[in-house]
Amino acid sequence: MASIFSKIVDGEIPCYKVAEDENYLAFLDIFPIAVGHVLVIPKVETDYLFDLDDHDLTGLMLFSKRVALAVKKALPCKKVGVAVLGLEVAHAHIHLIPLNSESDINFLKPKLKLTSDEFLDISTRIALQVV
Repeated sequence: MASIFSKIVDGEIPCYKVAEDENYLAFLDIFPIAVGHVLVIPKVETDYLFDLDDHDLTGLMLFSKRVALAVKKALPCKKVGVAVLGLEVAHAHIHLIPLNSESDINFLKPKLKLTSDEFLDISTRIALQVV
C-alpha cells in the first residue's frame, strides 16, 4: 500500500509544496511544531532513510540544504534544524524546522494549528527563496 507521502507525490493528496525536482519533493508539514516546518522526501518510496542508495541519500541531503537555506531566508529564525525520525510514516523523510531555541525542535509539544491561508503564505514565501 502506498504511503501518504507517495500519494502526495502522485497528486492524490494535496500539499503545500515549497520545492520539487525530478527526484525529491519538499512541502509543509500539516501538523507543524514550528511555523515553516518542512518535510523533504525522495519521490521513490523507501521506508528507511538509510536504505536509500548513496546517490539518492546524497541527493536528498543536497536538496534539503537548498530548501533549508530558503526557509532561513523566508522566515525569521537563527538556524534551520534537521530531524530524522521516520516512525510516523513509512516513507523516508527529513524534517526541516526553523529554530530560535533548542526547544523549537521538541516533537512532544502541541502541534500548531494554522489556516489554509497561513499555510499558503508560508509555502509561497519559502518557494520564492529556493534557488
